Amino acid sequence: MTDQPLALAPEQWQRLAAAHQAYTDTVSPYYDETLQEVTRRACASGSIGKADIGALLMWKRLRADTPWASELMALADTEVRHATAAATTAARNTTLSLCAGAQAGRAALAHLPGFRTGDALASAILTAAAPHRMAIYDRRAHSGLHTLGITLSNAPGRYSRYIEAIDQLLTAAPAPIRTWTPRDIDTTLYWMTP
Repeated sequence: MTDQPLALAPEQWQRLAAAHQAYTDTVSPYYDETLQEVTRRACASGSIGKADIGALLMWKRLRADTPWASELMALADTEVRHATAAATTAARNTTLSLCAGAQAGRAALAHLPGFRTGDALASAILTAAAPHRMAIYDRRAHSGLHTLGITLSNAPGRYSRYIEAIDQLLTAAPAPIRTWTPRDIDTTLYWMTP
């Protein structure tokens, strides 16, 4: 990303608003219950354990029959919680920009199996830890940014650049979009692409 403010055309903002409304009208209001439950537990404990990671796997509809899942299960839950507590602290740290919080949170997870590459599951952990600051990353949200003319490379550090793009969107957005959360933006971006 750059220091240049995002300059979307009025029809692009309208497209975002329409996609957000379509998502709200179509997706069950109960869809995020699992994410919300994990968020409540993360709020109370300050970390996320293996059971909650398993719940987020189901919610994200990711495969758990992979070598990394076995490696993660072989770790002590205290080790997993230590890493996720550091990620939670970073993601919630309001003295950091959203981008810096995302970068520090993502880095805290990077040594755990399943979190070394890719951002889908890591973004779910960070969003559960800091739901008003972080957002879910997936290939469809990435494509939604592209649809708006916003380039996001797949180079290392993608998640923090993704959060930076969302932050810039929210900063530049007209009312009522500027009152949305990063999660509102990610669901809208997801909904914009087939």
